[in-house]
Amino acid sequence: MQSNTHDVPRDHCAQSHYDVIVIGGGPAGARAAERLAASGRSTLLVDKEGRTKPCGGAIPSNAMAQYAIAPEQIKARVRGARMTGPSGIQVGMEIGEVGHVGMVDRDQFDPYLRERARLAGADYRAASFSSLEQRADGMVDVTLGKSKDRDAETISASVVIGADGANSAVRRAIFGPKVRPPYVFAYHEIVRSPAPGTNKDFDPTQCEVIYDGEISPDFYGWVFPHGPYTSVGCGSAVKGFDLKAATHELRERFGLADAETVREEGAPLPLKPMKRWDDGRNVLLIGDAAGVVAPSSGEGIWYAMHTGDLGAEAAIKVLETGNAKHLASARKRFQKAHGKVFLVLGFMQWFWYSSDKRREKFVKMCADKDVQRLTWESYLNKKLVRKDPMAHVRVFLKDMRQLLRPAAN
Repeated sequence: MQSNTHDVPRDHCAQSHYDVIVIGGGPAGARAAERLAASGRSTLLVDKEGRTKPCGGAIPSNAMAQYAIAPEQIKARVRGARMTGPSGIQVGMEIGEVGHVGMVDRDQFDPYLRERARLAGADYRAASFSSLEQRADGMVDVTLGKSKDRDAETISASVVIGADGANSAVRRAIFGPKVRPPYVFAYHEIVRSPAPGTNKDFDPTQCEVIYDGEISPDFYGWVFPHGPYTSVGCGSAVKGFDLKAATHELRERFGLADAETVREEGAPLPLKPMKRWDDGRNVLLIGDAAGVVAPSSGEGIWYAMHTGDLGAEAAIKVLETGNAKHLASARKRFQKAHGKVFLVLGFMQWFWYSSDKRREKFVKMCADKDVQRLTWESYLNKKLVRKDPMAHVRVFLKDMRQLLRPAAN
């Protein structure tokens, strides 16, 4: 398989009905389309080309094997992270022997995943979603907008999967404009990485995570190396906070102010799974459209691909049985496996990111070896680590000591 393709070719087949239409060709939608097509279901993947989501690009090493990611898609292998607090205190968190973090460039990674879906048998349209309409026979008509290559068209499907991002038009079509998950707004700049040995402030093998109210009053900033390029950015839900100015400050701090800027991107980042992902009939949301991005960390790629699997399996069940109740299984299975983790991460973000005094304490806590080990094992394995219950007790007691101390707002 060619994995360095810039994007998939135009659709090679045109038909008026599919088992499933997937709207959105990021990691969630492309993975769902690949699974569906590989199972023999007629599948159409629709993606609006020309936009790359702002993303740090981190993928845990276990996910690379789980999803058979081509090695050339991994632009850097990071062995640790360095946390920086408001006072400038820095704490290194080495991953150790449990794995590493792979860094991808989304402008190459997403087309690679779409190409995998096409090679599995999915048809492809470079088009935008316009609307959907329920039919009396249980099918749904999907209208795609006019593009430079074709007029607007309407195609029917038994199931529609909305994987069209945080501002999902599919979600608005089934739930209305007011139903949406909470967000932070993320902004980053892709810059050319310094040549080896030319920048003492930049480590190409380490992710920088900055907890500082000047960089973000309620989230964090980052410097994530991707081999020849580096993502520098931050996020915040505070209206009026200048993310571009904060990113400029980050570039100054890490000696990247004069680095060539390759791209500038911004988008909302959902931080809580929605209470409902399906309409009870024939439409299901996955990925960012369903609000599935990890609180506290903002990690999304693995969770997106995981919901792609769950969404594809739910759709297959509906096609096999004709019973729409199986659509709800995607969210139920996700919450059963990851609901507690998301709850803990959400609390961490709410409490520890609320003031510089708390951010400083949080960074200091990251020096604890139990915290580091449990953090990396949970990140790499995507579940709460159970093999060392006493480590959880020790971390809990340390957290409680911090929680019971007065913290400035």
